[in-house]
Amino acid sequence: MKNPENDDWLDEAGTFWILRCAQNDTLFSGRDVESDPTCFKLTHDRSARVQWKALRNLRFPATQRTGTQCTACAAQGWMERALKRILPLVVLGVFFCAPAMLRAQFAPSQATPVHDPSVLVPPPGARVAIFEFADLECPACARANPLLMEASERYHIPWLRHDFPLPMHVWSFQAAVDARWFDTKSKALGEAFRNAVFADQPNIQTQPDLRTFAENFATQHKLVLPFVIDPQGKLTAEVKADYALGQRVGINHTPTIWIVTRHSRGAPYIEVTDTSQLYDIIDQALADTAHGSTHRK
Repeated sequence: MKNPENDDWLDEAGTFWILRCAQNDTLFSGRDVESDPTCFKLTHDRSARVQWKALRNLRFPATQRTGTQCTACAAQGWMERALKRILPLVVLGVFFCAPAMLRAQFAPSQATPVHDPSVLVPPPGARVAIFEFADLECPACARANPLLMEASERYHIPWLRHDFPLPMHVWSFQAAVDARWFDTKSKALGEAFRNAVFADQPNIQTQPDLRTFAENFATQHKLVLPFVIDPQGKLTAEVKADYALGQRVGINHTPTIWIVTRHSRGAPYIEVTDTSQLYDIIDQALADTAHGSTHRK
């Protein structure tokens, strides 16, 4: 090892010198300088030697070596070496892959890989239905909700709603439990609660906000929300069962929406990855189940 004063980094007493980079005034160890050509070059000009002499008292025993490296210089040298090796490969990759990249740019959104399609069917008596997994705290679900509601009413087709509360959301799971409590009063009331939550979602930030919202909704419908919504855990188990169903199907985002069919000449289910295409997909599903009479008003 070299010392800044006499060209030996490590002196006879076993003291290891800490040096300063002439480029960005960063401290680093002499051993790191010797192992990195970029730093080594920078610290061997005349200005660096002046700094070395000013740092004669910045010495630490060899047992306290920190291994700290001049990050800026090391990164600069690494980048220069990496670019020399990688740049030719990048050029070749762009040359061969550009056509595929252009095609992908205009391709439809990636559909969810379905692991278990057995549940993606309309209820008995229906040939087309909307099948959705949603999270009541999900902004994208809130944006899609009015469109799905309108489509269900306009086409007179069932709307099968399933809970998929995402773990990062602070109140969505409890909201799903609350919705199922309202379901026990009437299915229509439970659906109305879900729609109301989506409509007022920006104003619900915390669990207490949700509680206040649910109490007010109950009062508006001449009900009293109990202090403990689910004392036996039955409603919680139903939400968890829905979530497990979503995992079995292959859900990885919300909302995930399919138009599902029965006895179709076309695809048995089609995912709606762009809600602007919702009506077109339903029209196609109805055409593929031609013997039915369901139609848009």
